[in-house]
Amino acid sequence: MAASKPLKRRARRALGTARRLSRERGETAHVFGETLHKTKRTWPHRRRVIYKAEVVRLAGREPKDNERFVVTNLSHTPKRVYAIYTDRGDQENRIKELKNDLAMDRTSCSRFLANQFRVLLTAAAYVLMQELRFRARHTDCARAQVGTLRTRLLKLAVWVEVSVRRIVLHLPRRFPSGPAWVRIATSVGGLPA
Repeated sequence: MAASKPLKRRARRALGTARRLSRERGETAHVFGETLHKTKRTWPHRRRVIYKAEVVRLAGREPKDNERFVVTNLSHTPKRVYAIYTDRGDQENRIKELKNDLAMDRTSCSRFLANQFRVLLTAAAYVLMQELRFRARHTDCARAQVGTLRTRLLKLAVWVEVSVRRIVLHLPRRFPSGPAWVRIATSVGGLPA
């Protein structure tokens, strides 16, 4: 939710604590809290708002404040509620991948069974992409979405050499995701040249 000035004021102390913790530890720090809040016009009564005051530290960059607010009726601790909503957001990202990156909603055939088969093929492709992401866990593609995985790892210009005993893919000498591609290929049994 977009934070109003009163909500930001209530989270200010937690943000100060997060800044102090981040300075002391030299890493990203989170502080969770809650408050009751009522909008002036649209909410008939006060509602529970969970906030996360975070200071993000990335190598080579200045620390950055990051405040997040969630309106909820869940009774768990603020940290647990925020985790629940984060997981839900991640699930929404997976649905978005199916729809946008793999075109699962493309059911333009005039026959039901043809459309059902298209959806089934998309689901199978998604399972393969999840395995690819799993195999990429120690590379720069570890958290990449399906569209990014396709662009970095599958949409490559290669020269294919087929003989009686083997298939050889001649990759370009250099490309941005080359190290990740080689690591994933060897993890599934590919042999480097």
